[in-house]
Amino acid sequence: MKNSILFKIFLRSFFIHTTLNFRRMQNLGFAMAVIPVIREWKMSVEVTAGFLTRHLQMFNTHPYFTGPVLGTIVRLEENSGGRDVSESVMVKQSLMGPYAAIGDTFFWGALRPFAAIIACALGYAGYVVAPLAFLLIYTPVHLWVRLKGFVEGYKKGKLGIEFIRTMDLPRVAVRIRWISLIVLAVSAAFLFTNSIRPPVIAFSETIALAVAAAIILFCLFLIKKRISQVYILYGAAVIFLLLSLKEI
Repeated sequence: MKNSILFKIFLRSFFIHTTLNFRRMQNLGFAMAVIPVIREWKMSVEVTAGFLTRHLQMFNTHPYFTGPVLGTIVRLEENSGGRDVSESVMVKQSLMGPYAAIGDTFFWGALRPFAAIIACALGYAGYVVAPLAFLLIYTPVHLWVRLKGFVEGYKKGKLGIEFIRTMDLPRVAVRIRWISLIVLAVSAAFLFTNSIRPPVIAFSETIALAVAAAIILFCLFLIKKRISQVYILYGAAVIFLLLSLKEI
């Protein structure tokens, strides 16, 4: 298939969530994304009807992983000439669930809170580039997953899932959450030492390290008690917000 057609499909994947509906979720967006395939192949009315009907069925996954799914489905449709119903439908239905779980865990549960924590820390320190820092941390990652996933899905078809598997995003998400907790602990120690009146300069660094270590150990204790790291992160964000309001 022409690169220009693939590029159009990829661009349309960015809008797949705009027509989200409660009945079939992202089905309208997915069908809209594959319309360039119909135009390129100049399908007959009968084939077009069948093509759109199967891609208007219920579909829902993480929006950033629609690119990998689209790449795979376009390759399967190309191999079958747009007439094989079973394989493309089966693959799409089998991919959307795991991709949704991986995307929610990594992007919503780890990367976005981490980028927000860094941006808030920079904002509190007085850096005007804080919003830009959030975008520079978050945006390149999801663009890479979208683009590379689409390309790998189109090249390898059903084997395009290997790209997502090799990234091991759930494990990366756990590490990012730990880094987020450490940043929060250091920030809490910094706020604590700055709140001492008068400031104890001689012991400020020692106090900061002690407080940071205590917070990290407390977070570890909460995790051992099977409390989600996401709850810990958002709970810490609420506490910091209340502390900032108190200072105002």
